[in-house]
Amino acid sequence: MDTLLVSMEPSEIATTIGLIVGAIVVIGILVLVFNVLGLWFQAWVSGAHIGLLELIGMRFRKVHVGTIVLSRIESVKAGVAVSTNQLEAHYLAGGNVPNVVRALIIANRAKINLDFARAATIDLAGRDVLDAVRTSVNPKVIDCPAAGGDRTTIDAICKNGIQLKARARVTVRTNLDQLVGGATEETIIARVGEGIVSAIGSASSHPIVLENPDVISKQVLAKGLDAGTAYEILSIDIADVDVGENIGANLQAEQAEADKRVAQARAEERRAMAVALEQEMQAKVQENRAAVVLAEAEVPKALAEALRSGKLGALDYYQLQNVVADTGMRSAIAGSSGKPSGGAKA
Repeated sequence: MDTLLVSMEPSEIATTIGLIVGAIVVIGILVLVFNVLGLWFQAWVSGAHIGLLELIGMRFRKVHVGTIVLSRIESVKAGVAVSTNQLEAHYLAGGNVPNVVRALIIANRAKINLDFARAATIDLAGRDVLDAVRTSVNPKVIDCPAAGGDRTTIDAICKNGIQLKARARVTVRTNLDQLVGGATEETIIARVGEGIVSAIGSASSHPIVLENPDVISKQVLAKGLDAGTAYEILSIDIADVDVGENIGANLQAEQAEADKRVAQARAEERRAMAVALEQEMQAKVQENRAAVVLAEAEVPKALAEALRSGKLGALDYYQLQNVVADTGMRSAIAGSSGKPSGGAKA
């Protein structure tokens, strides 16, 4: 090859290179055309004409041509006007083109006001626009509380203290006007649960609720719980209401038990104070007895001093002893404790 190029004139070399490059370009174009030719023919036969150059341009823009062509054919056959540019732009934005087209077809058949721009916005917002349109046509039922959750019933207490356990089924349909930015099913379940608790709590007694469960439904529906959500509540049906515990009686029993414990604690406190006071009195008695003993111990000293100083004679002392002995005898005869009095002991 190198020898051949050397033997050729420069003009011949340039011509040869140009032919080779041109052949490569032509082959590439033919391969690209054959890749999209089938889709172009399919769209043309279906009446959803898309230009061949437009399909080739999609290839260069990294657009999945098959998705755009099939979605375009589907929309044309269903009588929904959606341009190729709209489909391609939504694909490049990261949207789900088939879902949007099918949602538009269902909305058109169901006479729901939904255009491509609005459907594309819902899809790009992360919501399943196809499921939303289907729910608008065919409302769905939401269990309250949610199936598979931690709680199986909504528990509330009537004014008479009886607990009621309720389960509800909420029928909703999608509100397309509030789908973007609207609250989800969890908010509906929470609001309905709150409404049921409030309705049962306002009932004067549980037989009223058991006789007319629709009272709960009417009160809950009147609160407009679907405001600001992506759904419109059609009905709230109380599926089941069971009687639970007597919470009022249990609370009263617990309160009585608590009051008893408080009273016992206070009585124990008073008993402890009385015991302390008794111990204090006994200590005072012992203290006073000690003082008496000390005083009695001073009596002999005083007598001895009186005898030494001549203030008390021997006869006077013997008379004093006789008085003490006489007093002890009288006390014994009177049936006292048998113990000599303080004077006799001295």
